[in-house]
Amino acid sequence: MHQKILFTPVGGTDPISATNCFDGAILHICRHYQPDKVIMYMSKEMLVNQEKDDRYRYCLNKLCELQNRKMECEIIERRELTNVHEFDFYYEDFQKIIHGIYGTMDETDELLLNVSSGTPAMKSGLLVLQTMEEYPAKLIQVATPERRINEHHYKDYDVFTLWELDEDNQPGADNRCSEIACPSLQKLKKEEVIKKHILSYDYRAALTVADTMGKQDTQKYRGYLELAEKRLLLDISEVDKLAKKLEFDCIPVKASSERMLFEYALGMQIKLKNGEYVDFIRAITPILVDLFELVLKVQCKIDINNYCKWITKRDGTKLRRWDMEKLRGTEIEKVLNEAFSGSFNQNGDVYSIHIKALIEYFSTDAQLKELICNLRLTEEKIRNTAAHDIVSVTEITIKNRTGFSADKIMQMIQKLFIYTGIKIKKEYWDSYDQMNQAILQKMELIEAWAHCIL
Repeated sequence: MHQKILFTPVGGTDPISATNCFDGAILHICRHYQPDKVIMYMSKEMLVNQEKDDRYRYCLNKLCELQNRKMECEIIERRELTNVHEFDFYYEDFQKIIHGIYGTMDETDELLLNVSSGTPAMKSGLLVLQTMEEYPAKLIQVATPERRINEHHYKDYDVFTLWELDEDNQPGADNRCSEIACPSLQKLKKEEVIKKHILSYDYRAALTVADTMGKQDTQKYRGYLELAEKRLLLDISEVDKLAKKLEFDCIPVKASSERMLFEYALGMQIKLKNGEYVDFIRAITPILVDLFELVLKVQCKIDINNYCKWITKRDGTKLRRWDMEKLRGTEIEKVLNEAFSGSFNQNGDVYSIHIKALIEYFSTDAQLKELICNLRLTEEKIRNTAAHDIVSVTEITIKNRTGFSADKIMQMIQKLFIYTGIKIKKEYWDSYDQMNQAILQKMELIEAWAHCIL
């Protein structure tokens, strides 16, 4: 059918303002959108005006003559409607009416809703209804010529003279119509869900929700969610690509090897915040090996790579193992053999317990050695259980088995970073929260609902 249908309450400045001789909202929308049908919703007061001189249909018919076209006019009478401020009444009444209108339309038709005419309760009723129901309709707003609130004058209203004096009939008159891009309730709900996922560091879930929305709705922040997800996955190369594209720098530690180690520790911190204790405990062993090794290198000037070899497996992966030839006759060999009573495997894998023994022997820092000992003890007492057994790991489990709370373990790891020589400021440990706030700012989650209603 390809019809345009305008549903509109009727307000005090319709059809033409007696104050300034410009179109009221209904006439102005019809002038510029040229609907095929206008459905006018009239309260008792507006019906009284209509019955005086047929002013609304008169002006619409005169406009059609001017534009050389035809337009159907329908009036919905609400003669009993005198309490024009009652929002609930309009919401329910408009819902029934608009559902009825859609029942007469096909997919080629278009519905226009005038949100500039009528009482504040009527306008709000239409806005809220559109937001709740998400009709495929256009919300049309009409600015006043003075860009301020209209004054209403009904006394001695002369519709015939006003039509002749109507400034909008002049060639080149401004089009004061605008379409409101009011956010749907579904969009607002989804953005709130995304926000909650961001604050719990679940960027994959946030992306999943974002991808159920239109690209235009998420274009300002989707790239940042993707960057955050790649960051948590330690996909450094993708993070760098996205950071360059977005001009967004959220990584505090820049040097490649140091950066990976620190980002891994930040990931552990997130697991702890989310109560993912099993994953937190399982993550201890890899970071302790790397941290202990770096501490040994910085504090004791010993690089264990000088005593190791790399073995390439069939699948292409590489394993680092002690090299018997490189160890032979060195003080390192002596310390390791003594520490493990001759059971040290000179061709075996490098473990944190080996590096711990070297730090304890070569370091003179009592606090460092105590820290190393406590972390290694924690790993020994609970890590294997979490890694190999089907068990429940809770805050209480960790405390009972290690003597330390999970928070205390994380604090010890953070303290150990001080001995690595990596320049880490205290605020770096909050860099994920800082990144989250930056993403939320990109989402512009500020009073969207209130802005729409106003």
